[in-house]
Amino acid sequence: MTSEQNPAPETLEEDGPRPGRLTAAAALSGLEGAALVVGGGYMLVAGVSGSPDNPEQAVTGGVTLLVLALLPLLAARGLLARKGWSRGPAIITQIMALPVAYTLLQADSMAIPGGIALAAVAIAALVLLVNPATTRALGIRTPGSAHQQK
Repeated sequence: MTSEQNPAPETLEEDGPRPGRLTAAAALSGLEGAALVVGGGYMLVAGVSGSPDNPEQAVTGGVTLLVLALLPLLAARGLLARKGWSRGPAIITQIMALPVAYTLLQADSMAIPGGIALAAVAIAALVLLVNPATTRALGIRTPGSAHQQK
């Protein structure tokens, strides 16, 4: 294949420092994953100890949260390692967090501050993940970038 058919990817600047936006996005994704692990662990322990009304449901919910925590945790690790594939799962996690935040905001309870925090983290992470500096650092080519390289 010629270089025209297979253009060279943008340079990743792997020798240089990781952009702060990328590090912040990874930290927010990791924070969400850690929160899911804590929540899942709490539900699992509560279900096993028999304190909830329905222990089976609590155990199932706890295991579900622990499995869901894998997505943002793997995305955070990939973002820190500058892997292009990691942006997709990180964005999906943020998009999934927005309806959860909205639901928490509709509650008439102590869940409202949690909804505010979750919405703020999800929106901030989305902004960081779609930032052009983050895209370049991950080596993701945007539409029309092949024309700019010539």
